[in-house]
Formats: sequence, C-alpha cells, structure tokens
Amino acid sequence: MFSQVITAGTYGIDGFKVTVEADISKGMPGITIVGLPAVAVKESKDRIKSAITNSLFNYPITKKIVINLSPADVKKEGSHYDLPIALAILSENVSMNNEKIKSTAFLGELSLDGKLRKIKASTAMILGLVKDENIKNVIIPKSNEKEASMIPDINVYTAEDINEVIEYLQDVRELKRVGDFSSYINIPSSKDFSDVKGSSAIKRAAQISAAGFHNLFMIGSPGSGKTMVASRMNTIMPPLNEDEYIEVSKIYSFLGEIPDDIVFRNRPFRSPHHTITYTSLIGGGAMAIPGEVVLSHSGILFMDEFLNFDKKLIQGLRQPIEDKFVTISRVNYKLTYPSNFLLVAATNPCPCGNFMNPLKECVCTEKKIHDYLQKASGPILDRMDIFVETTPIPYDDLTNNATEEMSSEKLKKGVYIAVQVQKERFKDLNINYNSQMNSKQIEYYCKLESDAEKLIQMFFKSSKLTARSYHRLLKVARTIADMEQSEKIKQNHIAEAISFRKTYSKYWEKI
Repeated sequence: MFSQVITAGTYGIDGFKVTVEADISKGMPGITIVGLPAVAVKESKDRIKSAITNSLFNYPITKKIVINLSPADVKKEGSHYDLPIALAILSENVSMNNEKIKSTAFLGELSLDGKLRKIKASTAMILGLVKDENIKNVIIPKSNEKEASMIPDINVYTAEDINEVIEYLQDVRELKRVGDFSSYINIPSSKDFSDVKGSSAIKRAAQISAAGFHNLFMIGSPGSGKTMVASRMNTIMPPLNEDEYIEVSKIYSFLGEIPDDIVFRNRPFRSPHHTITYTSLIGGGAMAIPGEVVLSHSGILFMDEFLNFDKKLIQGLRQPIEDKFVTISRVNYKLTYPSNFLLVAATNPCPCGNFMNPLKECVCTEKKIHDYLQKASGPILDRMDIFVETTPIPYDDLTNNATEEMSSEKLKKGVYIAVQVQKERFKDLNINYNSQMNSKQIEYYCKLESDAEKLIQMFFKSSKLTARSYHRLLKVARTIADMEQSEKIKQNHIAEAISFRKTYSKYWEKI
C-alpha cells in the first residue's frame, strides 16, 4: 500500500515542503528510511513504533516498510518527521479523511507514549508551507503554539498526542486553532531612561541612534552610564514590522524557541561577554549555527568592554556591518543569514579606565593607552556613526529626582516621528532607515541648505574625513532633521552631527 503525508524541512532558517511517502508491502519485516535522512531521523524508527503501539494502534510488524522523504537530494534533519511518518504508516490500517490529509501538513516529535513534543524551527517550516496553495492547515505540538501565533495566511492547529491527530483526521474531533498573539499578556519593561541620572548628551546620542538605526560608540570611565543607556535603548525603538518579525522569528525558531520579547515584537537585545568565541559571535560550527550578529538582526548588538574583545572578533564585525548578512560555507553547502543589527559599543578609554577622568588619576603609560585604543582599527571606527564621551555623574544629578524630562516615553516620541518620516520616504524601497541608504540615495534624499553645505565642506577639509565617514555624517544629520520634521538638512543638524565626531577626534586622531 502506498500513501503520502505532507510535512516540511529546513535549509538554514528557510522552510520547504517535504512529502513523506510510505510503501508498505510483503517482504522482510522492518522499516527503511531513505531520502537523505540525518541521524536523528534514522533513529526515529523505534520511537515511532513504540508511539504507535502505546497509543493502541496496530503497527504492521510483519510488513516491509519503506519511507521516502522527498525531495531526496536535500538532507532532512530534525525530530519533527516523527508524526508524518507515523501517520503514513498508520494509513495502512486506520481509516482517515483523505481530503484532510492532502490539505494538511504535520509537524511533531513523538514520545514513546504518543505525546507530541516541542520541535525546533516550526516558524520557518510553517512559513515555507504558506507558499503552497494546496496546503490549508498545519498541525503542530501544543508546546509550539505561541511562536506560531503570528503566522498569516494559513490555519495552524495544535494537538497534544497522536490520538488527537487521528481523531481529527477521522472527523470525530476538532483541534484547537492557534489564536492571535494578543491573547498573551505583554509585561512592560522595567527599564526606563529615567533611571539614568544626568547624561543628557549620551541620552540624545542614543535617541538619534535608535531613530535612524545608527551605530553608536560610547567611551568613558567606569560607572558613567554606558551600560545603563545601552540596555534601555530598545525601550525607545519602534516594534518590529511584519517583515522584520518574520525574519527574526525564523532565526530564533531555528535555534529552538522564540523569546516572549520577540513574540510581542520587541527588538532583540544581545549582549555577549568579551570572552565569546568567533564562532559564537559570527556563526559557524559543524551545523553552521548563526551567531550573535544574526541573533541581533533587526535589533541591538551591545558589545560592552568593546576593546577587551579579541581583535579578530572586532575585525570580524566589518563584513556583517557593511553587507547586513553573514554567509557560512561548508563542504557541500553554504548558508546565508540576515545580520542587519544596530551595533552599540561601549569601552573604557584605557586599561585602568581613568584616562581623561577629571576625578581620578590614570595609572596607564602612554604606550598602554595607545595600544589599547588601537584595538579599534580604522575600518571599524569608520563604520560607526555616532561617537559620544561619557563622564562621571555629578552628585547633584545623582540626587535629582526630576527624571521625567528624559524618560523613555519622551525620547520615544522623537524616535517615532523620525521613523514615520523614514517609513514614508522609503515605502517603495527595500530599506527602512536612513543608516541603510547607499551613496545614490544619500545624494537624492540628503538635500542641504546652503549654510549647512558650507559647514560640512569646512569640516570635511579640516578633519580629513573618509568618503564612508562623510556619508555616515550626512545620514546622521538626515535623521536629526527627520526628528524635527524638516525637509532639508539645516546648519544646526549638520552641527549636531559633527559634534558626535569630536569624541573620535579626541581619542583617535591624536594617538
């Protein structure tokens, strides 16, 4: 007897349709799985057999069973093939609604008692199935319900065990349909910019950075607010839009679970320790697993103690920052992951942390300071948009309770104004933020008033800007103008953008 059941597979973070074909006939008893199954899929034979028998169904123990996973030229990995393989086998002696089987895809790992267990990459696989017009429904384990709650254009149902699935296919049970994510309660962040005392300049820099997705570099002595500001930046950023949410969901689902923050469209915030390995930061390994630069896609990658990271790691950021993707190559394949993140770097100005500190004496030699700052190479610094120096917080600011003036709510308003302007500007383009403009787009959208043009011309000649730094300065000025809803870039917008280059000049042009 021949039968077919629809499921899905993954290639990186993208899903594709897989057809499970089962041929049950007379011959040497046993089960063979072909179609490039990975080890985990091959090991499922005994698990599937136990799940079927313990669910009180008859397993064709005296028959020869051949399972083919089509297309046969792509490796099949994951435990989610358990359920569709079991259903294909059960079609031998269990009567089911063929129309439902043809229009439904099945994903789920089976325990020995027939329960459905949580699977990885469910979001990516369901999104891959949406492309097929013949597939109207998908059945997944109940434990995957939340991450499937935002997928449009397809009916997703949950089941707790194989018995429920069989009863659904026999038209004697209705399965629970996955509801909208709004039924879940979103707990607001406990962090707020009002917690950060003083530091108005650094808050302004963070606001502009968030508004235009501009890379931010903070340098200053310990305890001056760098980490507090960075950890609150995603509280003033707009939620993930539809396309961003789908991409981010696929990444996290591929690794096993989508955090609640992502379900509620909050932007990712990743903060790796400076001892992280190259593979963990950029991605790689035998399975070509995405690293932190991918996990922070459409969100913030915060690298605290930036200059304590290995120099190889710092240099490794150049390509993801510029290209907005990471490609990991292996012998038989290569995978490309999106990595369009906002880099927020924070560092002390020297090994002891007190260089340029008006309150404490620096004990580092000039050579130590020079070598320390040189860990940030020219090409990396060239890819930063905003530089800001943090200073020790005065006692008066520390004890001042008038915090509402620079709260997250107030900063968010300026960010949202700029985001709406950019949304309208780039509605017909494949970009969302000013920081993503190429040179032609900069020329078209960054129109300067005459006095603004004179100012930037003077600064360009005196500061020896590279072409990349010049374009980044213009993009920052464009964001500042957008926050004020100004069609043209004015002199004060250029002046503020230039002010964020002074810290760079102070620490790197003189060493």
